[in-house]
Amino acid sequence: MISDIRAVVFDWAGTMVDFGSFAPMQSFVAAFEAFGVSVTLQEARGPMGLPKRDHIDVMINQPRIAAAWEQSNGNAPTDKDIDTILARFEPINAEVAARHADLIPGALDMLHDLDRRGIKVGSTTGYTRLIMRSVLPVAASQGYSPLNCVCSDDLLVGRPGPLGMYQSMVDLGVFPPSAVIKVDDTAPGIAEGVAAGCPTVGIALSGNHVGLTVAELAALSEDQVEQHRASATAMLEAAGADFVIDTVADLPKLLS
Repeated sequence: MISDIRAVVFDWAGTMVDFGSFAPMQSFVAAFEAFGVSVTLQEARGPMGLPKRDHIDVMINQPRIAAAWEQSNGNAPTDKDIDTILARFEPINAEVAARHADLIPGALDMLHDLDRRGIKVGSTTGYTRLIMRSVLPVAASQGYSPLNCVCSDDLLVGRPGPLGMYQSMVDLGVFPPSAVIKVDDTAPGIAEGVAAGCPTVGIALSGNHVGLTVAELAALSEDQVEQHRASATAMLEAAGADFVIDTVADLPKLLS
């Protein structure tokens, strides 16, 4: 159990919206395809949770993708190429993310529980500000409007560093870090909370690591679900998660 909590800072895709975290993956695939490079959804999922420019940097420097980029574009990947892909990625992701911004089942009931307890709600994200401009209104229309949203390009240094959490504590007026929970479905997002000295809660089944829709997950056997849960839990605990739950709907069970 976690006690004396005054604020919770949530991630977005895979945590509060977009069960399975599909919007970023489809957008990375489309952005690379625009430059003649085919990438898989699994390759796109690997660096999930990092700021989007850093995510592209990791992807394009994977040996297979780097070789494909050089073959298609005539040069080894450069910083300029990363910026070029990001410029193509952002408008694609802004449109796709808005279409994948349905709240995770049970999220609203969880938020009502936090409100009854007087706990403030903030957010950080690997999405850029341009992308979040299309996501925030969709979330608000469903009843989710966190008190802040720290985007990856708001900061000089993003995840897995602590600055997003520090900014959230300033925005929310809540301290010390022990009074602020960070909730995330990715290793960099959990590391962000750990670096800031906050208690951290990992999200297993709705997140990027499992990468399944609600319907796909429901179609699995209990043993298959448990295998996914165990794999995601191991990843999140290795990143430093203090607790791991299936989805944000389970968060109130951790609060004393």
